[in-house]
Amino acid sequence: MRWTDPLLLIAGYVALDWASFFHPLHGLSITPWNPAPALGLVFVLRFGWKAVYPLVAAVFLADWWVRELPMPLLVTLVISVFIAGADTAVGEILRRRLRGPGIFSDRRSLLEWAGIVIVGTCVTSFAFAIALRTFGVIPADDWIQALAQSWIGDGVGILVTMPLLWMLFDERDRAVLSAAIRHWEVIGQIALTVLALWIAFGLGAEFKYFYVLFLPIVWAAARQGLAGAVLSAAIIEVGIIGAVQWVGLAPVAVLEIQMLAVVLALLGFFVGVVVDEQQRISSELRQTLRLAAAGEMAGAIAHELNQPLTAVSAYGSACEALLEQGETGERLKDAIRRMVGESVRAAEVIRRLRDFFRAGTTRLEPIALADFLTSTAAPFVNRAAQDGITFSVSGVPDSVVLGDRPQLEIVIRNLLSNAFDAVSAGAPEGRSVRLSAELQGADRICIGVEDSGPGLSSAAASRLFEPFSSSKASGLGLGLAISRAIAEAHGGALWTELGSHGVFRLTLPAERKAVRAA
Repeated sequence: MRWTDPLLLIAGYVALDWASFFHPLHGLSITPWNPAPALGLVFVLRFGWKAVYPLVAAVFLADWWVRELPMPLLVTLVISVFIAGADTAVGEILRRRLRGPGIFSDRRSLLEWAGIVIVGTCVTSFAFAIALRTFGVIPADDWIQALAQSWIGDGVGILVTMPLLWMLFDERDRAVLSAAIRHWEVIGQIALTVLALWIAFGLGAEFKYFYVLFLPIVWAAARQGLAGAVLSAAIIEVGIIGAVQWVGLAPVAVLEIQMLAVVLALLGFFVGVVVDEQQRISSELRQTLRLAAAGEMAGAIAHELNQPLTAVSAYGSACEALLEQGETGERLKDAIRRMVGESVRAAEVIRRLRDFFRAGTTRLEPIALADFLTSTAAPFVNRAAQDGITFSVSGVPDSVVLGDRPQLEIVIRNLLSNAFDAVSAGAPEGRSVRLSAELQGADRICIGVEDSGPGLSSAAASRLFEPFSSSKASGLGLGLAISRAIAEAHGGALWTELGSHGVFRLTLPAERKAVRAA
């Protein structure tokens, strides 16, 4: 703790106590809204028990200077020590229970934080009321009223104000809060808050339109997460305090409004936490998909580069043989040109696969369907022979597909690989996989992959294309998700059909002239 931190605690505590000193019970710190303890809890969370000494000084100075309590200084000091010690104890419980980057970062920690604050302020207020009665500071018959108002005032002040104060003191959260403040929607949220306050306190008695205040805080929480909810809750609370002062409501009515304000704030925090959780999950999912895409990209590149690299090696060997023979003419130049052409082809394969996995871009070009399916299925011919599987490529029309060849090969290989895995897991008799294609309308080609496997249930089919949904022990469940993304990026579709065996269908755009000719 730096020497400036105690001064900041004392000055901030006294300032907050002065700003919230309205409708006090017997001139004490028992007010409908008491945000000063929230600042004390923040310092306890940051510095532990070392914060108790400046906290005692802050409470004592607030009692002596702000409230000018008509009691001996010794009694004021004892009460100050008690309040500071109780707040420090609650802060230590929070510090031990909530271990994380902030006060709360998920729904569980939010509920735990709220529960500790509610129970802690109840116990503290009960002991505080008994102490005030014992010292004769309040009449004996008023201790229950002091308990209720102290509990509500401290609870409201901590629950509504503490998240904002924590974010202001934490460097990482302060950056998040700053970004939320700079968002253009904040102007609209503030305007809606002002309108909601006017409707709640200006149009009807007994604040029967209070529910409209839920609109701005839910808007802020849904758009900016917890930071937006915390900021909106603070703005609404300040607006409520100003409104009740302007309207001149009785203390009992103010306490009832503050209880509603706590519900409003907790709802906003809950929505904000859920939004933040979803954003974190989405970010982690995107990162995992990037890693999976990198794996798919590596496999695709290895497959696509095999042929040009083999050709480059062959042309290089031919150049060496020609040079040994003393050839320097056209034959050598032709071999070099072919080697350069294969190198350019390899570089193009890498670039196009990288562009899709990085940004989802595709480069459509005419692809002869029959040649494409035959070359893509070629590696599976040997596997079919080894595993005793009947593999056929049939019914392919003489058409031209519009697509990005390296990307579409990833899709076909994924479908064939899944089909081979499905039939390999069954009985050795009657294993078969069929790759086919047919025309659909004037500009569509439908490619089908069918296998003799058991097929899919409706429950399995419903989550088949979800990321991380895999029936394989070693699978990530990303192949079909990536394949569908590629198909949709081409303006096509990929789906499965329910039945007694496995069936996948892939539709792709085709050249109209080629389809009409076919």
